[in-house]
Amino acid sequence: MMRTRPLKVALLGCGVVGSEVARIMTAHADDLTARIGAPAELAGIAVRRPDRVRAGIPRELITTDATALVKRGDIDVVVEVIGGIEPARTLITTAFQHGASVVSANKALLAEDGVTLHAAAEQHGADLYFEAAVAGAIPLVRPLRESLVGDKVNRVLGIVNGTTNFILDRMDTGGTGYSEALDEAMALGYAEADPTADVEGFDAAAKAAILAGIAFHTRVRLDDVHREGITEVTAGDMASARRMGRTVKLLAICERAEDGRSVTARVHPAMIPLDHPLASVREAYNAVFVEAEAAGRLMFYGPGAGGAPTASAVLGDLVAVCRNKLNGARGPGESAYSRLAVSPMGEVVTRYHVNLDVADKPGVLAQVAAVFNEHGVSIETVHQQVRDGGEASLVVVTHRASDAALTSTVDALRRLDTVRGVAGIMRVEGE
Repeated sequence: MMRTRPLKVALLGCGVVGSEVARIMTAHADDLTARIGAPAELAGIAVRRPDRVRAGIPRELITTDATALVKRGDIDVVVEVIGGIEPARTLITTAFQHGASVVSANKALLAEDGVTLHAAAEQHGADLYFEAAVAGAIPLVRPLRESLVGDKVNRVLGIVNGTTNFILDRMDTGGTGYSEALDEAMALGYAEADPTADVEGFDAAAKAAILAGIAFHTRVRLDDVHREGITEVTAGDMASARRMGRTVKLLAICERAEDGRSVTARVHPAMIPLDHPLASVREAYNAVFVEAEAAGRLMFYGPGAGGAPTASAVLGDLVAVCRNKLNGARGPGESAYSRLAVSPMGEVVTRYHVNLDVADKPGVLAQVAAVFNEHGVSIETVHQQVRDGGEASLVVVTHRASDAALTSTVDALRRLDTVRGVAGIMRVEGE
């Protein structure tokens, strides 16, 4: 029989995502009731600016006292979409203390201090769901936490930030520079007024930390993730990639070491072949590959941001948590039993594209090749382009080598009199 008393939901934040959550809860109330087994009723919405007009939301639900709202005691589920570290962390742990489960979209907090949140949820017998924190509407957290929990995941690789994908796509297909592509992204609403979190890779790094932690059953914090953004990617990098049948994407890569004793997590621009499935991910879309021992290679694709897509993930979690409340059950908590070491970036092995400005005279190539050989980095191909004024461009693509070896190679190249400068270094993935 359906329970008559509604499950009471507190919403923290009513911006782009929060307003969509409230709208969908209202517009599809009957369907949600049928799917849950009881009504899910908005009991209060905590905001910072109560005077802002919010169409379709009763003013009596609005409050500026988020702490009082989560302490009420009759709240069954708290939905947190305010973002940031504080006051979100304190509000979530307070909600657990007062008997509520939590649905969060807060990637920054989960990557920075997920340990505290999971521990508080476990202590108070509550749920912590966070599908919306990683890839918007794309179901990714639940497949990793539940569908693939019986398998061994070895690698997670993908595009997890729509803003940077849009910018790089415009640079590739339109031939525009970084600044022009960023301006277009901001004009279309894909980039914030301050785009730092996206273009410098912080957003993607937080998502990589969360994904690595779930996939490898190991605690991975934001500080463990090597991070590089796209601000140094140039039109020249794009042109060079096209000449070699590649394109450039900002990738999040989480890998288990071959010996199984450690993992790595990194975010950086990389060249990938045009026939790689990720090369065709356009505009502000996201796509993630999961490689598991038994399941093989799985791809998840869809809109990774935006009010409605993110709200869809939040509502999916809300239904699951409400069902658990009705049944007196709990969903999966933190799984960190593996306790694998997180290796530094220097131990990562991949291929590299190195663009050098050199003097156009005999013996330069031999000098450059000798430096690569001296540091144990094998050269796969070399392309030279002569320019006016006695200068030349030398593009070297390497075989697989450690990041530490490549770094020492580049340091040595910079000390050569015949090398005018290192114009660009980019990793090569997907081959």
